Amino acid sequence: MPNELLDTFITGLYVKIDDEITETRWLGRPPQLSDSELVCLAVAQALLGFAS
Repeated sequence: MPNELLDTFITGLYVKIDDEITETRWLGRPPQLSDSELVCLAVAQALLGFAS
């Protein structure tokens, strides 16, 4: 059950971040992660206590 709650939370977090980040910008080759995905990963890591 806790994994389902975490999955739901991370999905909601991604949706909120994706709604807030409206402009994508990059030079050179296309990124492998979108800005929203990268920010969501960073926030999730911080919330789960991973320092690096």
